[in-house]
Amino acid sequence: MNLSDWHFSSFDNVNLKIHEMGVGRPIILLHGLFSNADTNWIKFGHAATLADAGFRVIMPDLRAHGQSDAPHDPTAYPADVLVKDTFALIAHLELTDYDLGGFSLGARTTAKLLTQGLTPRKAILAGMGLEGLAGWQRRRDFFLKAIELRDTAKRGDPHWFAIQFMKSQKIDPVAAAHLLGSFTDMEPDALDAIPMPVLVLCGAEDRDNGDPQKLADALLSGQLVEIPGTHMSCVTKPELGFELVRFLTT
Repeated sequence: MNLSDWHFSSFDNVNLKIHEMGVGRPIILLHGLFSNADTNWIKFGHAATLADAGFRVIMPDLRAHGQSDAPHDPTAYPADVLVKDTFALIAHLELTDYDLGGFSLGARTTAKLLTQGLTPRKAILAGMGLEGLAGWQRRRDFFLKAIELRDTAKRGDPHWFAIQFMKSQKIDPVAAAHLLGSFTDMEPDALDAIPMPVLVLCGAEDRDNGDPQKLADALLSGQLVEIPGTHMSCVTKPELGFELVRFLTT
C-alpha cells in the first residue's frame, strides 16, 4: 500500500507533515508524546491494515515531533495547541464524515477534541486511562526533568527510558519543553457528554495513564479492549491494527 506525504500550514502558519495511506473512509490518527506517525502507525503495519480494510488513513506528525516544524518561539505553543492544529487540519481537508483516534498524548488530544464540539462517527482512545486526562502537572514535570537530565542521567534513573526514547526520535528539547507547557487538564465529568461510540484500546500490561476500564465506564458509549503489551510494546503488536478495523467496521 502506497504512502504519500504532504505539508500543511496550520492556523498560525507552522508547517506540519501529514502522512496518508489508502483510499476510502477518512480516519485521522494522532500519535503519542515524543513519537511520530511512523513509529505509532506506519512502521508496525497498523496504517496498512486500515488501508487494506478500505480506509484513508491521515496521520500528522504533531507539532514539535517527527518531520513537522519545532519552533523555539514560545508563542508558537498556546494552550491546547495540538487541539487547534487538529481542528485546522480537519477544516483544511473539509472533512464532515470521518473517524478519529489517538495513542497516549494523541488519545488525550482526541478526548479534548470530543469535548470541544468535534463530531467524528467513532473515536479511539488508545494507551489511555481515566487518570491520564487530568493531573497533567505531575506528568509534565516528569518529562521536563527528563529533558533537563537528557545528557547526564544514568541507566537506572527513572527518567532514563523517556530520555532514550526522546533521543531515538530526535526530539528537539527546547520545542518539547514549550509543547509540554501547552497541555491543559480535562475534567473527567466532561466525558459523559461525548455521544459517539468510543473504543478504549490498551495494552494488558499498560497502566501508564491510569485505569482504562474507568475511562470506558465514564463514557456514554465506551468499550474497553485489551491487547498484548505494555505502553511501549503494544504499538508493535498487530492486534492494535486488527482491533481498530474491528471497531470501525462493526
